[in-house]
Amino acid sequence: MRILDRYILKSVVTIFLSCLLAFFFLYIIIDIFSHLDEILKHRVSLSLLFQYYISYLPIIFVQVAPVVCLLATLYTFGRLNHNNEIIAMRSAGLSLFQIIKVVVIFGSLISICVFFVNDKLVPQSLSLTERIKEEMEKGSKKVQAREQEAINNLSMYGLNNRLYFVSEFIPSAKTMEGITILEHDEKQNLTKKIVANKGVYRNGLWRFYQSITYNLDERGQIKNEPQYYEEETMTIPETPEDFLKQRQRPDFMTISELDDYIWRLSKSGATTTIRNFKIDLYQRFTMPVTCVIIIILGLPFALMMKKRATGLSSLGISIMVGFIYYVLNAIGLALGKAGILIPVLSASLSHIIALTTGLYLLNSLP
Repeated sequence: MRILDRYILKSVVTIFLSCLLAFFFLYIIIDIFSHLDEILKHRVSLSLLFQYYISYLPIIFVQVAPVVCLLATLYTFGRLNHNNEIIAMRSAGLSLFQIIKVVVIFGSLISICVFFVNDKLVPQSLSLTERIKEEMEKGSKKVQAREQEAINNLSMYGLNNRLYFVSEFIPSAKTMEGITILEHDEKQNLTKKIVANKGVYRNGLWRFYQSITYNLDERGQIKNEPQYYEEETMTIPETPEDFLKQRQRPDFMTISELDDYIWRLSKSGATTTIRNFKIDLYQRFTMPVTCVIIIILGLPFALMMKKRATGLSSLGISIMVGFIYYVLNAIGLALGKAGILIPVLSASLSHIIALTTGLYLLNSLP
């Protein structure tokens, strides 16, 4: 690595780490003081509080990494430009690409790191922080009791094009009550309806009690006589764990889990739900790229800084660029969930606009 690259990289990394630590510190301090009354009320131990905020660090990192990358880039290149060092580099025959390539590579590495943390650590951190928060508020014994409680009004898109509606599901006992199963064909026509009073999972099989099966024709009318069974063994591939996972939000799932869940949903024909989950899946891939794209977008502004207070200018431009970027992202997601844009374009619209704008502004620089 050239001396010049090391010089630029040292400044970017130093500011990046300093700002990252500052964000961590500010977030924790602000959160503690905003919930201080609850912490004192529930007499939360220091060890539990320490565990909570340690588990929250990956979530904070993913959220602030793009802004910190932008701040580090703007401050470093703004200071270089303010001290006429950029002019000296250009006079020595260096192209703009040679000057900025080290920070672009740095942004790419941070993007890879964000992708890994967001996929492998954030889902676990979210689950852990929610559990710790419940312990803070209610105590560990009550949390354990809550895990034994029934889940009411559970619905699930399963395999074999089936929709499940369950009035009450008790995970600890592996039982369901008030069961309705709607089975569809490939054209999403309702072909079968199963209603059961109770279901129990034993030895890898579901056993339904007081069940009635209705076979339906293409018009949705009942054909033949309904079949009543006092007790029936059902060939249902879903396990109690599958029904329990239905409570999970997309941000609690890894990419592989979310992809598998979308595949399961694709068998049900739930178009709107599938589209929304696909947007969430594609966003897992596009969101980390924000770090390198926002650096490219911020570089032209940094190189245009002249006789200004570099620190304040960097902060102001960071707020402006970050706000515009996230507004574009919100608009893209809204258009995708409304069905106006395809999921992959919805998740990447802000990135395409930001990257195109950044490259155009860089190309326009003298």
